[in-house]
Amino acid sequence: MKPEFKIISDLIEKNASVLDVGCDDGILMEFLKENKEADIRGIEISKNKVQLCISKGLTVIEGNAEYDLKQFPENSFDYVVLGQTLQAFINPEKVITELLRVGKKAIVTIPNFGHWKVRLNLLIKGTMPITSSLPNEWYNTPNIHMCTIKDFVEFSKIMNFKIFQSLALMNKKVTNINKSNLFIKNLFGELGIFLIEK
Repeated sequence: MKPEFKIISDLIEKNASVLDVGCDDGILMEFLKENKEADIRGIEISKNKVQLCISKGLTVIEGNAEYDLKQFPENSFDYVVLGQTLQAFINPEKVITELLRVGKKAIVTIPNFGHWKVRLNLLIKGTMPITSSLPNEWYNTPNIHMCTIKDFVEFSKIMNFKIFQSLALMNKKVTNINKSNLFIKNLFGELGIFLIEK
């Protein structure tokens, strides 16, 4: 189980309705169902992963979040979760807008391209970095929009959405991000976790 799943779970109220966007193999869905008694649904682009989720008894539809979230009515869910995939979309602005239309709140996690190991790798080796949160080579990565924790905070101002809570995952520890420590969290955080709303 990914370390951020527990953090995501802690941000969600018990018995909430949740949509997991890009639900992969459904592990987060199962975790939220068990630990939060969530009324959970999923949307996943991979047909094989959709079938795997359905075989586990999970309610998942096949679809691309960039185009298919429009089928959900406004405020369909208490929370919409998007885990480590915002940087893989062609149009992240459209996806964030749809997340906040479909859900009353959204939880977005991003791998932090501003982490010191990423910076050092580029500086010393001159190659695109490979880390635990960025495990692919440059030529087979799904990431097309490199984003840092600081970038996401700035993005919230441009897109005019509120960051209700922002957290950084650093060496398996979770810490709060605020204005005074943004530089440090952007340098040492491996993952940014944001609870956002309109």
